[in-house]
Amino acid sequence: MKQIEKLIDRVVARVNVNLRSFDFDAEPYARDVIPTKQMLKFDAFYGVTSHHPLRLNFKNSSLAGSYFLGKCFTDNVVLYKTDVRGDELKRKGDVMSVNGVEIPVEKDEEIHIRDSYLIKTLIHNFSHDPEAPEEFVIRNTLASFYSNIHGAPVEGCYIAPFATVDLTSLHGCKVGTFSFVQSATDLYHLEIPDGTIWMKGGTFEFKYTYEKKVLDRYIKSMPNGKPEGLLWDFMEERKGDYADIYNSAVPTAPVTVSSKSALNRYAYVAGDTQIHENVLVSQRAYLDNAWMGPGTNAQEHSYVINSRLEKNDITAHGAKIINANLAEKVFVGFNSFINGKPGMPVSLGKGSMVMPHTIIDVEEPLVIPERHAVWGYIRNADDLKTHSVSLDELSKIDGEVTLGNMQFKGCGEDLVHGFEHRIDHILEANGAYFGDVSKVRGHAQAGHMIAYNTLQPYLTGKMKGIFPTIDIQP
Repeated sequence: MKQIEKLIDRVVARVNVNLRSFDFDAEPYARDVIPTKQMLKFDAFYGVTSHHPLRLNFKNSSLAGSYFLGKCFTDNVVLYKTDVRGDELKRKGDVMSVNGVEIPVEKDEEIHIRDSYLIKTLIHNFSHDPEAPEEFVIRNTLASFYSNIHGAPVEGCYIAPFATVDLTSLHGCKVGTFSFVQSATDLYHLEIPDGTIWMKGGTFEFKYTYEKKVLDRYIKSMPNGKPEGLLWDFMEERKGDYADIYNSAVPTAPVTVSSKSALNRYAYVAGDTQIHENVLVSQRAYLDNAWMGPGTNAQEHSYVINSRLEKNDITAHGAKIINANLAEKVFVGFNSFINGKPGMPVSLGKGSMVMPHTIIDVEEPLVIPERHAVWGYIRNADDLKTHSVSLDELSKIDGEVTLGNMQFKGCGEDLVHGFEHRIDHILEANGAYFGDVSKVRGHAQAGHMIAYNTLQPYLTGKMKGIFPTIDIQP
């Protein structure tokens, strides 16, 4: 396994050079975090459909347990159970609009991952870098457990456990544990502290920071070891449930699914789960006693347990919904944790928005009213008063507002409009509106029939654990 160790050393050196101004050493967060023998236990796999351009090229890489869809090139990388989902990459002939300037896409976009170590990371969407519209680049980067790289080219970065980078480009940045960052401009050599939720648009800025004692209870990154906290324990307690799915050559469908819906064969389904039309259930999603109403979705690393999603609800990457009832068109953001209890459910009203990386861990039944945005750490009705606002009131803000640990500056109407527009785009892209409202096929329809192929590494010799150089074309 010497070759894998050399690759990890290579990544650590490159990350450290890029982050030298922070006096940061990536080695304790990379070395021995995943035993190299684990790299032999899991095949890689890729999906083939008639709806997605196919081109995969793997060179000098370890890909254990990773998933690929679309166009992806790797070179000198270690990917461990990482999802590279290229179903939203730009196509030749598309037009990218930036500040009123239209940029034509000359060829199908490709994901290029070089000199990086990604651990259980989700890569999705498409590059938002107008300088390279045909290339989604991840270079010289270490991304840790359950992080999300969503439409965000990154170069020379460290992305800590359960962190999300969204719709921006990062260069030489250090993103803290459970942090979320979204910016309308590129970010250079910034350190995002642990537990920071930061959204900066052209006309507004939203920022919230968790108290350290709260954050440490739920997730804490540990050098020379794996993370700790309730969120980590939640994931660890359930990871064994996937074992039979990956070991089965011919899977059996756990529930009946409409031809307008997609249930990925690498999703976990148990209990009295029902999946209606225009539903998308992605790989590594987890459903147990889940009612998935029309147009709803459960994306990668999301959990829906003992919960009802009524209609057109979005469960973004890494979101967890337990003992909750969602009315129509509710958005639950990246890595959020909605933890209702038996007899103490969480009810979310129509059109409500759970901001990314929100923790709702109740000690009493909780009702979130219609068209409200919520954020931060919420346990009861008193917490809700200082961690929520109606979208109508938020739209009226033009200036500065502070509510608890949340600061907002700018035009609230632009934030609300932008969020609602994005929710509609996500629903349309996922196929929620297919049929009566729209004739455009989305991921739920395009992903209904996917053929899966597996790839295996060298099991002996000096290249042990490395996958052969492979070029897969249509």
